[in-house]
Amino acid sequence: MITLYRPVNQAELDLIEQSGWAAFPPRLPEQPIFYPVTNEEYAVQITEQWNVPAYGIGYVVEFDLETEFLSKYDIQNVGGKIHDEYWIPANELEEMNKKIIGKIRLTKTFK
Repeated sequence: MITLYRPVNQAELDLIEQSGWAAFPPRLPEQPIFYPVTNEEYAVQITEQWNVPAYGIGYVVEFDLETEFLSKYDIQNVGGKIHDEYWIPANELEEMNKKIIGKIRLTKTFK
C-alpha cells in the first residue's frame, strides 16, 4: 500500500464526496492524465499556487492505493526535489479507483 495525495478544487471535492469518499471523478476531455502526487508538501504547493488563485479555494486529499497497481507506472519528476507524481491515463482512472484501499481523506483546506 502507498499513500498518495491530490490537490482538488470544490467541484472535484463535491464529486468525491458524492462517491462516498471512494472514487475520483472521471477526467475532462482536455485532461488526458490523472496525476496523484507522492507527498503532501507538493500537493499543498499546487493547491496554494494554482487552485486557490483559480477557484478561490483548494483542498488536499490523501488516499491509499494498492502498490501492485502502481507498479506499472514510473514516478515522474516534473521539476524540483519534491515534484514527484504518477501519470495515470484518464482511461485507467476507473481501474485505479477500484484499487483504493479505504476512503479518500480530506487533509487540508486553503482559501
